[in-house]
Amino acid sequence: MWGLLEDLAQALHDAPDIAPKLRVHYIGGPNKKWGPNAYEYIRRNFPDLWMIENNSSYRGWFNGGVQSAPWGNEAFMETFAKGHGALGNFLYSHPGHAIRMGDTPTVAWLLYGYPAVPENGGWGGQYERVGDIMRVTYHGNTSLKDTVEVFGTLELILRGPEYDGCGDEPAFMLETKGQLFPGFYCGNGEYRIRFVPKEVSEWQYVLHSDIKELNGQTGAFTSVPENPATRTPQSGNLTSWWSDLLAPEFADGPHKGAKTINCFRKDFLEDFAKRLERCCDTH
Repeated sequence: MWGLLEDLAQALHDAPDIAPKLRVHYIGGPNKKWGPNAYEYIRRNFPDLWMIENNSSYRGWFNGGVQSAPWGNEAFMETFAKGHGALGNFLYSHPGHAIRMGDTPTVAWLLYGYPAVPENGGWGGQYERVGDIMRVTYHGNTSLKDTVEVFGTLELILRGPEYDGCGDEPAFMLETKGQLFPGFYCGNGEYRIRFVPKEVSEWQYVLHSDIKELNGQTGAFTSVPENPATRTPQSGNLTSWWSDLLAPEFADGPHKGAKTINCFRKDFLEDFAKRLERCCDTH
């Protein structure tokens, strides 16, 4: 899964019997903040789903590892992508002419390693079993003393007037750091919104709505580092769910688990270079 989980959530909703047949490798991280409702639907209704939740390990594809020429992010594109057919030139045309490809571990995971055993690792990373990923609910607007773990789900429940709008349309928007996120009316004067922070930070927000009682409300919260104690297999109901290794020795800077991928950087880039060579304009 790249980007949002809405398609997966809809498929599971329409045909729940497919769940035991699925093996999901989800590139979450910053993507999670755009689809927290679909994520929560899956977690609550399909706790037995086989899922790798890759929130930060994927960054090992372009952070750290062997960066000496020609394996650096820019040097690789100059040497092995530029002039290598439509595919190579397309890759090279991206801003900065540098390796990004953050979704690629979902494919590389199948090329080298142990796809059926996420704990064993490979080109797509190494993961540990989790029983839950943090979520926290606050009633009313929050302050900076209120916390949620990075990549965890923050849910705000607000009170307001009865609302006649369509339940599928946002009743208000939460603005933080220049981005807008939708909140919905749930009936009986209750309004809800979920937000997933992508980094450790302090967050200030303001609400925008045609409902005067909500419009202009403000708040804040603090996102804190992930805590292993909140995600152990005994801490929740998830039975076949894996996520990034949190141990410091596997982190590359702030990116937990990234070293489980970038330790293979030269190997998978050599393999990728051979594939791009088949696209070379001189062939």
